[in-house]
Amino acid sequence: MENPRRITKLLKSIPTIEGAGVRLSRAFGYRHVPALDPFLLLDDFHSENPEDYRRGFPWHPHRGIETITYVLHGKVAHGDSMGNEGVIGPGDVQWMTAGSGIIHQEMPAGDRTGLLQGFQLWANLPASHKMMDPRYRGLESGEIPVVDGPGGSKIRVIAGDAEGVAGPVREIVTDPMYLDVTIPAEGTFSHKEGPGRTVFAYVIGGKGFFDDRREPYSYGVEGARYFDLGGEVAVGPGNVVLYGDGDRVVITAGGEGVRLLLVSGRPIREPVAWYGPIVMNTQEELKVAFQEYRDGTFIKYRPGR
Repeated sequence: MENPRRITKLLKSIPTIEGAGVRLSRAFGYRHVPALDPFLLLDDFHSENPEDYRRGFPWHPHRGIETITYVLHGKVAHGDSMGNEGVIGPGDVQWMTAGSGIIHQEMPAGDRTGLLQGFQLWANLPASHKMMDPRYRGLESGEIPVVDGPGGSKIRVIAGDAEGVAGPVREIVTDPMYLDVTIPAEGTFSHKEGPGRTVFAYVIGGKGFFDDRREPYSYGVEGARYFDLGGEVAVGPGNVVLYGDGDRVVITAGGEGVRLLLVSGRPIREPVAWYGPIVMNTQEELKVAFQEYRDGTFIKYRPGR
């Protein structure tokens, strides 16, 4: 008999300024380690005002993690120390494994109306892979399969699988699943996600019920926003739903439907030493990384060598 996953905590995104002055909402970050292991950070950038994002994220280093950028509206131009460059457009995904070290920049721009919307997720790497060779995968929107799911849902499968369809991002150490799920009004979506994995949902739009308990005080709450729907309480945009262990996720949309990111991964369960864009296992490793960056010896892998 299956054991449905239930909410253990709700988190609400908070306004944050990053890069050279980009205004965004941080869904979770440093203070939530290790609750979302192997995931470290989720940023939601969403604005119609170019002044909120035009300064972007000039050249900066990463080591020990993977960054996953998913754009819904507008675009993000990028370049890196491996020679990769291009534009992440609407529906596109960039999956970058920093590994032993990469230096890159990300410069966003809105669409014709000025709208920019997207997400960046950080996934940790285990000690055995912290110093692996960096790698880059850019996916255009048309490469990401869209499948029909339970309750009339539509599922974009970026990584992992849904309804027997595998996403194009594969061979990732933490075996992640990354789905963009849209559920119509009153529809009930379910997805099998076996025990022992970290699972969370992030609500993009609309409202929904994320397990069978519909009272606001059933969970550990950190400023999450609720909506009263005829005596029942739904979760709305800008909230993270963190699930406990179980076999399946079941989500029912409210009267206007709901759109969400559903993400899972295999926990690493190792110490985390984190400062800025670099995540290692010990403070000594962090000191070495920043010293190498200052000395110009940070980059270990160079294509063609």
